[in-house]
Amino acid sequence: MNFPFKGVADGDEVVAGNVVIRVLHTPGHTPEHISLIVTDKTRSSDPWFVLTGHTLMVGDVGRTELASEAEIGASDLYDSLFKKLLLLEDHIEVFPGAFSGSVCGRSLSGKPSSTIGFERRFNKALQKTKKEDFVKYMLEEIPPKPEGFEIIRKTNMGYGV
Repeated sequence: MNFPFKGVADGDEVVAGNVVIRVLHTPGHTPEHISLIVTDKTRSSDPWFVLTGHTLMVGDVGRTELASEAEIGASDLYDSLFKKLLLLEDHIEVFPGAFSGSVCGRSLSGKPSSTIGFERRFNKALQKTKKEDFVKYMLEEIPPKPEGFEIIRKTNMGYGV
């Protein structure tokens, strides 16, 4: 089943009253993945929080082998993290798409939110600041794919079952 939609691209802004949502293309977990940086203009012209989906989560980052080759996904994820999300200021709140119990990360916290600064300091994956070290880390101890993975991916891509 297909639904009508208007696609977005890296750098696009969606304005909803006093709120401005800036789109960041953040591939890695999936090639099409985005994060959304949110600014409330009644509070400040600076961003307030970021919706990171499965790119940056509390205590971990998203798996990279579920929608692409693991090494390619890990390389893309490194760029999304270190060249985009981690350029945000430390106080920016992080709201991921999953937390403890999700199969999309390896050591996710049960805490549903964090900040860029806290994750930069304590997230194990983000301690691997060199690309080759990060990619190697992401290729270690990959958990098994979740049951029904192929059907989930097809559904997410709009192909139905």
